[in-house]
Amino acid sequence: MVEHQLYSRAVVLAFSVSKLWGAGNKERRETRSGNLEMANRGPSYGLSREVQEKIEQKYDQDLENRLVDWIILQCGEDLEHPPPGRTNFQNWLMDGTVLCKLINSLHPTGQEPIPKISESKMAFKQMEQISQFLKAAEIYGVRTTDIFQTVDLWEGKDMAAVQRTLMALGSLAVTKDDGCYRGEPSWFHRKAQQNRRGFSEEQLRQGQNVIGLQMGSNKGASQSGMTGYGMPRQIM
Repeated sequence: MVEHQLYSRAVVLAFSVSKLWGAGNKERRETRSGNLEMANRGPSYGLSREVQEKIEQKYDQDLENRLVDWIILQCGEDLEHPPPGRTNFQNWLMDGTVLCKLINSLHPTGQEPIPKISESKMAFKQMEQISQFLKAAEIYGVRTTDIFQTVDLWEGKDMAAVQRTLMALGSLAVTKDDGCYRGEPSWFHRKAQQNRRGFSEEQLRQGQNVIGLQMGSNKGASQSGMTGYGMPRQIM
């Protein structure tokens, strides 16, 4: 009898722990159809809410319109124009297919960095494609500091960072001027080009004899009017 009661209590305890574990740690669940559903999250409060509001304020609606126009024109395909708004822009890009097509279009035919693009609805496939785009963008020349994180797009944590990455990518494409860019050149700033200058050894030696202006100048200097060392000063 005692063993039966202990066993029943152990079963109830194990069920309670598993239920709490599942409720506390599962933020996403995959449905039978293979689509990913975002679990309901409570609103954020305090400092976390203030931080999120500041991040959202950095999002530029006008910049979104320019980026959408460029991506559709650059990809050269019948891409559906998303409705305006940060959430719609996120949903348009979050499966990674549009981003992969974009980075491929910036390379000559046959040299695309992502040869196979999947339109899978599986979460890990979509996040994998976002990672492939980020890696290809970095190889293309986008600085690491301008690269957004996968969760910034997938979870919508920082869509302003996504805009920053796309702007940096467009600026590089305009600067390269290799014939792959499609769009108005005025949409992006052209990056400054490195200008290396070479000097001969003779020029370098001559430069060592030049007195920099920050050290003063000896131009027009002479010893006229100076008395010899140790001689008293003559007062007229």
